[in-house]
Amino acid sequence: MSSETIVTALFLISAVIAAGVLINAIFPAIYRTADTFGSVSTQAETKMRTDFRIVNTFANDTAVKVWCKNVGTARIHVNEIDNGDMYAGNPGNFERWSLEGLYNKEDLVNSYWDPGETLAITKTGIGSYLSGDDDVYVAIVLPNGVRRDLTFAKFSS
Repeated sequence: MSSETIVTALFLISAVIAAGVLINAIFPAIYRTADTFGSVSTQAETKMRTDFRIVNTFANDTAVKVWCKNVGTARIHVNEIDNGDMYAGNPGNFERWSLEGLYNKEDLVNSYWDPGETLAITKTGIGSYLSGDDDVYVAIVLPNGVRRDLTFAKFSS
């Protein structure tokens, strides 16, 4: 009788130790997976809340100006805007520039591009990418991948 109790106790202790080893082996993988899903869902949520529209454009032989309105629910900090890109030129002949320095930061009163605010982006000195009377292609891309583009007619005097 006592031998059965000892054997049962040993089996119980072995089961507890095996469960502990299993939990210690699996828990880090579960934690990493949960952390990955958490960061991906945060990025997706930020991207869904970030939205803007190109509301007006102007281009002549040497410059392009684009007005963009924040129509999303997220505020966009100037550091994020500075890390964005602008593509401009004729379709098939355009170049990429960083948005840093292409807009007036003083227009953003609190260092954020708040919902409802319009941002004017101007790139001068791009005459080599604006040939003839061809259309003008412009794309604005934020660091989180939100992108808007437009092809429009160039102003000719």
